[in-house]
Amino acid sequence: MAERMADAVLKRLLGRKLVEAKDEGAARQAVRKVLMENLQAEERLDAEARQILMEHTKEIRDTAVDYARLLALLKGKLARERGFIF
Repeated sequence: MAERMADAVLKRLLGRKLVEAKDEGAARQAVRKVLMENLQAEERLDAEARQILMEHTKEIRDTAVDYARLLALLKGKLARERGFIF
């Protein structure tokens, strides 16, 4: 998935002449690396948010709170605290 995303991002950047690349293969690998790091960071953030919610399962169950909405809010809060850019 990251490989296809890197291809698409690089193609768009080159097509719009926003970047120049002497070695497209190296540029593609650099974009892929950044994408992979970002996806992994998002996965860690998601796991942390789910763990926090698991610690409060009883309280969540006892209220009429939507779990998906609560998870999205918590992930947003954690992302802002860690300096993620949306």
